[in-house]
Amino acid sequence: MPSNTPAAATYATIPISSDATYTTIPISATDVILRSMQNLSVSISRRRPWPEFLATTASLNFPNSLSAATLRFRINSSYFSVNYAIIVTACAAASLIGSPIALIVFGFVFFLWLILHFFREDPLLLWGRHVSDWAVILGLVLVTIAAFWITGPLNSLSIGISVGLLVSVIHGVLRNPEGLFLDENDAVSNGLIVSTPAVAPNPPV
Repeated sequence: MPSNTPAAATYATIPISSDATYTTIPISATDVILRSMQNLSVSISRRRPWPEFLATTASLNFPNSLSAATLRFRINSSYFSVNYAIIVTACAAASLIGSPIALIVFGFVFFLWLILHFFREDPLLLWGRHVSDWAVILGLVLVTIAAFWITGPLNSLSIGISVGLLVSVIHGVLRNPEGLFLDENDAVSNGLIVSTPAVAPNPPV
């Protein structure tokens, strides 16, 4: 019988290479967008297989305490983060099916947020002038507000996002993470393991 608490499981970590760092030398806006799309593609490729995500009934059970539920959700949200993002996005898109124009508009706005903010690592140049990160965020916020003002599907979109978040939370609490292998960086960033710095040897006396 599988254990109901994740504390009984042993979580292995696998080392991964550090993420690629891009040069800070200004490049064209086209290259910035292409690199952001590459980062997005790499992030999506980290999606866990859906059969592993859905698992079996043997991997679904109720945690026996609030702390166990919290630990489960932290582990699963790190391991299945891309899957959860896809679920929330799919639910948001499904909520706008009745309004194709709103679906297209918000799909484009969401793409702009991903490319110009979340996955952009290089400075953005327009007409030879550097655009600060705050200016990019302000522009994206104004575009988002304009999209809401033009299409007005706020209620439907909120319901779709809420449903996606609810499904993700329920899965994160019920899915027993025993046997999942977290990347070392993810495990450290979520506080699941402690990274201890190397101690320099004592100088000879």
